[in-house]
Amino acid sequence: MSDLRTTVTELVTGLGTLGYGSIREALEARPAEMVSVSPETWDILRRAHDGRAHDADFEQAWSNGVAFAHAADGLRGRRPAVIEWKGPHRAPGDEVAPIDLRIDHVYLISCKYRSNITINASPAYVFKRLLRGAHGVRGGDWYAEVAASEHQELYEAVVAEMGGRDFPHLAVDLDQAQRKRLSQELRAGWPGATRHLYEKLIEVVARKTAELWRAQLAHLNESEGMLWRILRMGSAPYFILGTSASGLLRLRVATPWDWRVQFRLRRFGCEAQPGGQPKIGWAARVEDRHSGVLYSVQGHVEVRWSHGRFSGNPEAKVYLDTPHSGVPGYFPLN
Repeated sequence: MSDLRTTVTELVTGLGTLGYGSIREALEARPAEMVSVSPETWDILRRAHDGRAHDADFEQAWSNGVAFAHAADGLRGRRPAVIEWKGPHRAPGDEVAPIDLRIDHVYLISCKYRSNITINASPAYVFKRLLRGAHGVRGGDWYAEVAASEHQELYEAVVAEMGGRDFPHLAVDLDQAQRKRLSQELRAGWPGATRHLYEKLIEVVARKTAELWRAQLAHLNESEGMLWRILRMGSAPYFILGTSASGLLRLRVATPWDWRVQFRLRRFGCEAQPGGQPKIGWAARVEDRHSGVLYSVQGHVEVRWSHGRFSGNPEAKVYLDTPHSGVPGYFPLN
């Protein structure tokens, strides 16, 4: 099951579209329109509401659902017949948009409550495949691929500090049990003088990753498509309902077709940035075709071990640093 806060925000957003007078009334009704919610999940939701620890999440999600129910871009006061909740499972195929709710088989909603992560995938999928194709494809050990000598040097120093202890000579030969044990040993931090070797590793990984990304974008002429995919724009429009640092978030996300009618990409670039783990910043310069207004859209990608130091292959988290309301192609809900 997804974490409780995610369950609350997604389901209560859906409940808010159904026209009930209050959250309590909707929870007691357990409306049949919410076709993919089990009795057990209803019980969890009711206990969460009674517990009061998630009051703000309930109120914000409810408010967003009510707003969508009355919006001209949304349901226009019409009560939904069917609300489907994706829940915690992964999409079975390629899915450009991160959809959590589908209303009446037409309205697609992404619930984004206090998160500026747009994508979590393998580094190879982001920097080599440029987010094209199957989202679920996983890559190998990115650190060993782009900074092999620095990765191995750090590993050898760590193992030496730990006294050897039956670890293989090469980091790439670690099995799952050894990775887990090494990660547990390193939970408290980098031992002895190995910290500076880790800092060297992350600097090299960030620099070489940025170089590779730039080369891929130039070779494939994919800058515009890259921006669309980072912003999760696909063949169908959808809505983002949630919260951000500045308040409630209610947006309609354009398709690439819509985007190109109104905007043109002037520049997309990336560069290594300092940080506690490999970090690659990205930035786009976008012009409004009609007004000539220029927009700057920025974000970054963090590459990190997925389950602790040396445990699990590195993953890439793509962040949007520009407020959602300032992104060309993210239109306010009317």
